[in-house]
Amino acid sequence: MGWLHEIPDPEIPVISIVELGVIRGLTLNNDTLEVTITPTYSGCPAMKQMEEDVIKKLNEKGFSKVNILTVYDPAWTTDWINAEARLKLQNYGIAPPEGSKDKTALMGEPKSVTCPRCKSKNSEMVSQFGSTACKALYKCKDCLEVFDYFKCI
Repeated sequence: MGWLHEIPDPEIPVISIVELGVIRGLTLNNDTLEVTITPTYSGCPAMKQMEEDVIKKLNEKGFSKVNILTVYDPAWTTDWINAEARLKLQNYGIAPPEGSKDKTALMGEPKSVTCPRCKSKNSEMVSQFGSTACKALYKCKDCLEVFDYFKCI
């Protein structure tokens, strides 16, 4: 899966699709490399680009036959974003998910999240949707910066 770490998320280029948790597995069946992926959500507009990027990368590495297998069960969750990717998101200016999908299911999105710039928790949601549907827009009340928060899914 090493080469797939080189493929950035089309919407958040600071993390790879592997770090995002979209790549679930690789299987070599005869002369075809099967790549199992799970979409971040069923309507994610970036999935087609991810599939094309995977095929292109593996073709470049000598795999002429690549098959993308999309699985929806189990459903993708932000819990699959690894710790290194969460730090990259924060350093990029996107607040990483806080908590887990189970906590969010019970309590909803947090009223305040940690500002990725000044690290203050004194923030408020401005909009349930940020630059993409998987992010919400927050404003820090201390540094006054507006930032995206990657929602727990």
